[in-house]
Amino acid sequence: MEDAVTEFIQEARDKILTFDLSPIERLDTAGAWLLDRTRHELKTKGYAVTFKSAHDEHRILLDEVDHYEVPPKQEAERHMVFDILAGLGQRVIDIGRETMNGLAFLGEFMTSLGRVLIRPSQFRATSLINQLDLIALRGVPIIALISLLVGGIIAQQGIFQLRQFGATSFVVDLVGILVLRELGVLLASIMIAGRSGSAFTAELGSMKMREEIDAIRVMGLDPMEVLIIPRLLALIIGLPMLTFLSDLAALLGGGLVAWIYEGIDPHIFMARLKDAIGLNTFLVGLIKAPFMALIIGLIASIEGFAVEGSAESLGRHVTSSVVKAIFMVIVVDGLFAMFFAAIKY
Repeated sequence: MEDAVTEFIQEARDKILTFDLSPIERLDTAGAWLLDRTRHELKTKGYAVTFKSAHDEHRILLDEVDHYEVPPKQEAERHMVFDILAGLGQRVIDIGRETMNGLAFLGEFMTSLGRVLIRPSQFRATSLINQLDLIALRGVPIIALISLLVGGIIAQQGIFQLRQFGATSFVVDLVGILVLRELGVLLASIMIAGRSGSAFTAELGSMKMREEIDAIRVMGLDPMEVLIIPRLLALIIGLPMLTFLSDLAALLGGGLVAWIYEGIDPHIFMARLKDAIGLNTFLVGLIKAPFMALIIGLIASIEGFAVEGSAESLGRHVTSSVVKAIFMVIVVDGLFAMFFAAIKY
């Protein structure tokens, strides 16, 4: 209908137009609005438009629609600099709102965890074991492989650069300190954010779309205790274990490359590694792991609960969950690096 009216407007040549409404037997508000809009569009182009032979009830409806005509919205003059500043300000507001939502969710999680500790019978140990299997055990192959390759790459590039100074033996120090303090936990966290964080968001989002979370509340259960606590505890327990595995795999990869490229025997590599690192070097990476696990779990859960009733919303929040989690993991790693450097640990 609207396409026909648009075509008529484009082809109209006479400046005086009369619409014969006598053939119209039924007219609703949408049809009256379409006729009235067409009349106003033609008037703006210099045409004189009248309606004739309309039924009384149709005439009343057309008059009412014309009476409540909404004036066109005047577009304010826009400037690129102001648009950029407005967008930046809106983004800052959004970040502040997301931060407050995250703190509120963390408070709700701690409250629910306190209730579970007071009444251990409510704790779902089976769910925790299942999540540990999904997060830690099934994540071992991919994290070990990635860490092995990254450790080998670091050793290879370190050897190539240190050869210029005749100090290739220091590649052991380079690999050991870098892997244990930074890369081991960072690799494990990023892989968990992409693997388990996205799964958490997709699972919670799907339950939200199918109203299963509302059903849990109707049954008198707390979704935080049923869904969130087992997942977050499994992350907090599993990520340090995966970090330890990542450290071992990366050191193994670095040792193999040092043996192949520079002939550093494994026994020499281990002896040199023992002299290069201390207990604090190993503990720095493990201390970071639970905090990164908590951040990944909180972001994944918040994004999962924010899913609306469409597949597009689910995909958007899963993507947002992974991106935010990886970004925050890197930020937190940098903050910890500055903190440990400040206290000389």
